[in-house]
Amino acid sequence: MTFEHLRIPDLVLITPAVFKDERGYFYEGYREDEFKANDIPVRFVQDNHSDSEKGVLRGLHYQVAPKAQGKLIRVVSGSIFDVALDIRKNSPTFGQAVDVTLTAEAGSALYIPPGFAHGFCSLEDHTRVFYK
Repeated sequence: MTFEHLRIPDLVLITPAVFKDERGYFYEGYREDEFKANDIPVRFVQDNHSDSEKGVLRGLHYQVAPKAQGKLIRVVSGSIFDVALDIRKNSPTFGQAVDVTLTAEAGSALYIPPGFAHGFCSLEDHTRVFYK
């Protein structure tokens, strides 16, 4: 697994090592020890799934303290244009956004810490998004 800090360093693109053969593929999508070793000491307590048709826009969603949530976003079918907006008022990157395209084929995930608004646009029919 590789961990790439984006233009807003608290946002991290995580790319798994994908093992492919004639049967298909396998990868580890999350390992708590690797996340902690890469300064993402998060404990996920909920999984969510969505299915969207092409062009569906979801978000921007956010939660405020004491119920603020971090998220780990992964596409399991299709692709999305994903956006995270920093809404932490005391942050040096307040009001700035980062966008990435996530695809099922790449298997990459985006970690978004608490204090960000998040949304995505589905780029394909039947795009399925899994997020913690």
